[in-house]
Amino acid sequence: MAEDLYINAGSKTEKYRALLPQLKNLLAGEDDLIANLSNVSAALKETFRFFWVGFYLVKGEELVLGPFQGPIACTRIRKGRGVCGTAWDRAETLVVPDVDAFPGHIACSSLSRSEIVVPLKREDGEVWGVLDIDSDDLGSFDKTDARFLEEMIKML
Repeated sequence: MAEDLYINAGSKTEKYRALLPQLKNLLAGEDDLIANLSNVSAALKETFRFFWVGFYLVKGEELVLGPFQGPIACTRIRKGRGVCGTAWDRAETLVVPDVDAFPGHIACSSLSRSEIVVPLKREDGEVWGVLDIDSDDLGSFDKTDARFLEEMIKML
């Protein structure tokens, strides 16, 4: 079955508000994690034209690259390292306006300038992965992104 995505040309908030119900419908009835992570990555990349959108999944003491959209990426990230590993370690969303100013940033691509990482948590608070989004512009992410992305990942 083909799926279509309606992309609103409005503000960031309007785009998120249009995307959330579409993702809810897209994910409804599908219990395969990889399929769902893949579609969420594609929907975010297509809607916002982010440089890189993807997921890292916890495997032991590392985050391992999962479904993504964009250029090739780092395959493994240790807990507490870089933005992704730090968000995992702290179990909190990190908004980084300038990745070069983030201590220990892992430069998977020199074109990445700003980043947001949202931990994926089980009901007990345990982090099982992270949603990582990079932009090739400085200061691309803010509290609006954090709020809507945190709401979005609850659907997973």
